[in-house]
Amino acid sequence: MAVEKKPAEVNETPKKEKEVKKAPHVATNASRKQQHLDAEESIESVLNKTEGFLYENGKSLLIALAVVVLLIGGFMAYKYIYVANRSEKAADMMFVAEQQFARDSFELALNGDGNYAGFLEVIENYGSTPQGNIARHYAGICYLKLGDADNALAQLEEYKAVKGAPAEILNAQNLGLMGDIYANRGDFTKAAELYGKAVEASDNNLTAPIFLKKQGLAYSKLGKKEEALAAFQKIEDFYPASVEGRDIDKLIGAEQQK
Repeated sequence: MAVEKKPAEVNETPKKEKEVKKAPHVATNASRKQQHLDAEESIESVLNKTEGFLYENGKSLLIALAVVVLLIGGFMAYKYIYVANRSEKAADMMFVAEQQFARDSFELALNGDGNYAGFLEVIENYGSTPQGNIARHYAGICYLKLGDADNALAQLEEYKAVKGAPAEILNAQNLGLMGDIYANRGDFTKAAELYGKAVEASDNNLTAPIFLKKQGLAYSKLGKKEEALAAFQKIEDFYPASVEGRDIDKLIGAEQQK
């Protein structure tokens, strides 16, 4: 009797396992695709908002930009055209006054002669220019030479220090002249302070020893022996070849004897 062979059972479990394993993979791809779409929508939304903002506010932004450009352009025009033009006019106006000053005609240099302006008129019309600033320094000296210390001080105090090597001497002289006014008034404390600033303003062989000597003398008047000797000693150490340095040892000896 023949035995019937049963067909071999096919194990379908691996297929199911494979199907189960594929499911998460498909789900992940779908999720990533959705995230990508969401990101694109988000970027598009931002771009739309930006375009909307520019559309709605573009006019205001352009106006604001135009204002900034005009302000910058206006400042440059003011600085290089208007100010330069006024400076040139001030220099022309001051030319004769400077000549009068060089001749020691301080009254004419200060007030003019009816035909040509003096320093005071230059200050009144062009006081904001560099030339107007220098005119204040000139006017201060004129007032000093004419015996008017109060007006001299008022003009010298209005002078603004100028940058640059040549101007440093002028800055130092301005401070030194104010120191002289205070020294003549008997205010040696203020005078010594201003002389010290004059030295700092222009540390050179010409002006520095002059103001150091004046500072030392002011300290001596105040009875401040150490400060006076320190000022005199600086002349001997750093400016021995100057006019003040030639006989500074006498001042040092005299101060030491006090």
